[in-house]
Amino acid sequence: MSTADAPGDPAPHPEPTPPPWKGRAAVFAVALGIFCLITSELLPVGLLTPVGSAFGVSDGTAGLMVTVPGLVAGFCAPLVTVGSGRLDRRPVLCGLIALMAAANLAAALAPDFAVVLAARLLVGISVGGFWAVAGGITVRLVPDRHVPRATALVFAGVPTASVLGVPAGTLLGELGGWRAAFAAVGALGVLALTALLLLLPPLPPARAIAFRELPALLRENPAVRAGVIVTSLVVTGQFAAYTFVRPVLQGVSGIAAGQVSALLLGYGVAGVAGNFLVGARDAYRTLLAVSAALAVVLTLIALLPGAAAGTALLLAWGLAYGGVSVSLQRWMLHAAPAAAEAATSLMVAVFNLAIAAGALVGGLAVDGLGAPAAPLTGAALMFLSAVTVAVTVTARTTAAPATDR
Repeated sequence: MSTADAPGDPAPHPEPTPPPWKGRAAVFAVALGIFCLITSELLPVGLLTPVGSAFGVSDGTAGLMVTVPGLVAGFCAPLVTVGSGRLDRRPVLCGLIALMAAANLAAALAPDFAVVLAARLLVGISVGGFWAVAGGITVRLVPDRHVPRATALVFAGVPTASVLGVPAGTLLGELGGWRAAFAAVGALGVLALTALLLLLPPLPPARAIAFRELPALLRENPAVRAGVIVTSLVVTGQFAAYTFVRPVLQGVSGIAAGQVSALLLGYGVAGVAGNFLVGARDAYRTLLAVSAALAVVLTLIALLPGAAAGTALLLAWGLAYGGVSVSLQRWMLHAAPAAAEAATSLMVAVFNLAIAAGALVGGLAVDGLGAPAAPLTGAALMFLSAVTVAVTVTARTTAAPATDR
């Protein structure tokens, strides 16, 4: 049997698994942290126009509020994982959430767009570091049989941020101004920090990770390598389109500006449903179906006019994309069960770099060709992802009989 497909538990850890109620409480605290971070990272999606208007910059330039933290998070995921290798994970996670809260409060008070971007840089450090460390600790908080459910719960914070965070931030921005939205996310970060301090148990590092392990994992593990490629394609495609969903809904579907926050809420509800619908399903086949579905949906939302079509397609988009984060995490845990933190840090690095790349590519497409170019770019990348997953599934299926002989 190949290394990529070999069963096994993640690397043993020195501390015992917490009692069930403590483990569940800690999982909820981590999920709240992920929710806060993703809300913070994606908040500008619903605020591009008002922030851009306030500082006199275009929608494409305002999209840098998504690009900057994505780039920083991509580089910081492996840096934090390796740099904090000998530290207890509890204070690391708490410190990163505190940094996120402070950054959003700074953005709320920013006198110009440059200060907003500087604050977004700090958000990127928080997102990359927290996600990379948190993604691999569910196996240390609950018994093995509950790990799939706990992982789904932690990563429910991603679509739930779309359900509550981004729409609520958009609505608050419409009612009280974009500064109030950033301030509210900062206050939410303080709440998450309190939950982590109260509920998360001490988590001494299972083992130190060296930088050389990360490229070695890519070289020697085909499943990890394929997971990284799929992550880059799916997430770049998603954020090439989703960063500019507001201009697309208003310009292509003809939806009024006041209805956008409600539709983003529907998108997020569908995303949460997609996250739990996926659950413990096979990550490879799930990502194949999701990539193919998103390629079709993004093409149609760019081409079909009308509010009814735009609404239906947006809900289908949310349902399909909702299963991406948990499926990518399960792909990596299956591909490298003995190197969970290293594999997760690679996935998170690529995930966040892809957010930045998608926002940048989408911004260039929107500024150069108009709003429909963003989802069409995303659709092309989703198609490439579907092809990549199909090739990977075929290779696994072909190799399995040979390795079992």
